[in-house]
Amino acid sequence: MEPEVARFLAIAIVMGLGTIFPAVAIGLIGSKGADSIGRNPEAAPKIQTAMILAIAFAEAIAIYALVVSLILKFVE
Repeated sequence: MEPEVARFLAIAIVMGLGTIFPAVAIGLIGSKGADSIGRNPEAAPKIQTAMILAIAFAEAIAIYALVVSLILKFVE
């Protein structure tokens, strides 16, 4: 396999895995947060704050994957 092809394959794998898993995590966080608010509406502000923080941390993983893929693409 040529180095250029291997590099693009690595970029595709990093971006694929680096976005699938955080997307699944964000979906689960949103689902469980909505369930929790539905069961205990008076705790909605606390649940929503924790949910937004968890979503931000999961999204940060996707951003790290983007940074790694950009480094792979532009650095030789």
